[in-house]
Amino acid sequence: MSSAPVSPLKIIIIDDDGFLLEMYALKFTQKNFDVLALPGTLEALEKLRGGYVPDVLVVDLVLPAMDGFEFLEVVKNESLAPGAVKVVLSNLGQEEDVDRATKLGADGYIIKASATPSEVVSKVEGMIANRDNKK
Repeated sequence: MSSAPVSPLKIIIIDDDGFLLEMYALKFTQKNFDVLALPGTLEALEKLRGGYVPDVLVVDLVLPAMDGFEFLEVVKNESLAPGAVKVVLSNLGQEEDVDRATKLGADGYIIKASATPSEVVSKVEGMIANRDNKK
């Protein structure tokens, strides 16, 4: 094992609920993530198009201006954040929502109501490990 310092993974979290956004940002920061917490998808697209390259994208689906599905579609079509693990974090839990998000490039889907913030972080870490093991 190399003892070189590991740089923190960069994560964008998009949620229009300020309280949840702060809570998730805190939990990911405590796990040594470099967090960019944004209240909407348009702000996230601006960052991505400006050259910001996250390792992880966590996006809610029900958002003003542009919903999470539309965001995932733009990210996919414009090849923004091509290596990022894309995770949907939403209370929409219907099978068709999960299928649609997966078709748009989501690597994981977490139902907000059935996972604590700490569990969300653990699940995201598991998705990152899974991706890294496939490399």
